[in-house]
Amino acid sequence: MTTRIRDLGVQPLGTTGARNAITDVAGVEVGYQTIIAGEGPLDVGVGPVRTGVTAILPRGRAGVGRPCTAGFYSLNGNGEMTGVHWINEVGEFTMPVTISNTHAIGACHTGVVEWINQVDPMLARQWLLPVCAETWDGYLNDINGNHVTPEIVRAALDSATGGDVAEGNVGGGTGMNCYGFKGGSGTSSRVVEFGSRTFTVGAFVQANFGSRHELTITGVPVGQLAQVDNPMETGDWFEREVTVPGGAGSVIVIVATDAPVNSAQCAAMARRVPMGLARTGTTGSLFSGDLFLAFSTANDRPSTTGMPLTPADEAEIATVDTMPWNRMDELYAATAYAVEEAVLNALCAAQDMTGRDGHRSPALPHHIVSELMR
Repeated sequence: MTTRIRDLGVQPLGTTGARNAITDVAGVEVGYQTIIAGEGPLDVGVGPVRTGVTAILPRGRAGVGRPCTAGFYSLNGNGEMTGVHWINEVGEFTMPVTISNTHAIGACHTGVVEWINQVDPMLARQWLLPVCAETWDGYLNDINGNHVTPEIVRAALDSATGGDVAEGNVGGGTGMNCYGFKGGSGTSSRVVEFGSRTFTVGAFVQANFGSRHELTITGVPVGQLAQVDNPMETGDWFEREVTVPGGAGSVIVIVATDAPVNSAQCAAMARRVPMGLARTGTTGSLFSGDLFLAFSTANDRPSTTGMPLTPADEAEIATVDTMPWNRMDELYAATAYAVEEAVLNALCAAQDMTGRDGHRSPALPHHIVSELMR
């Protein structure tokens, strides 16, 4: 059974949704493909392999092609998330999101295009700008071996479902590290009351960032107090191969909500992601690509961006609900708290992993965390 931060007696702020996951936002689906193979010395193209793909479908398989309002924010641009120029232009997107390793962006892009050709051939006749994001798993994985293929990406998309979300060493998070411990995939959610209505904010993180000494859990400097070896920031590999300091890696965060927020408000929520990350200790390394996307599933309607030009038709004018700006603070707080807990869940769920050339990534020791928190 997967361990999460609340299982260790830690209670992050805010009220969670039923699953405490991004899938608490109705319609959101998450799928994975995890690739673990081989042991020993690195043989490029053979292994060892410690990688995978995560797929997020904002409106599920049936909703591909229907727009979600969206906003993007880059805390530090040493990374990649495709498709965001179009999101910045029109404030919405219609594509799935995939997250994998740094050198798999091309395979993810191709795989999404191939998948859409299968599930919606008419949509595929338009231009397709998938959102493909990455973090670096080269410490554990044969990152130059092209093990993530378009076929693997299509399988991740096909596997996407609602419900509980696996965490830790799964999907794109398989080979990732966080705060000098094993990192990976994590998720959390918060509910926000607004009059008689309840809105949900969900976060998904691919956590691959932070130096050991920075790790903080609800104010306790766990990274400084936990006496656990840190092979990622010391030893022969560090002296032989590393040209950047500890804390490098990257973090991708996807925030979903069913609140009726416009694209500018989505971007404002994405700008609050660093608040949640900072609560876990990071100060934002130069060598960590920190890229964040927020979207809303409210105001579900057909897209007209790909429609042929015709004489103006008033039926194309849409009326949408929008959250008042002076009521955004609770959504901002929900974003920060959900992101914080998603990172901690990724750390708690991850297990020890040994990858290429015997490189080790130790899991966050649960018993030590529980003792320090007491």
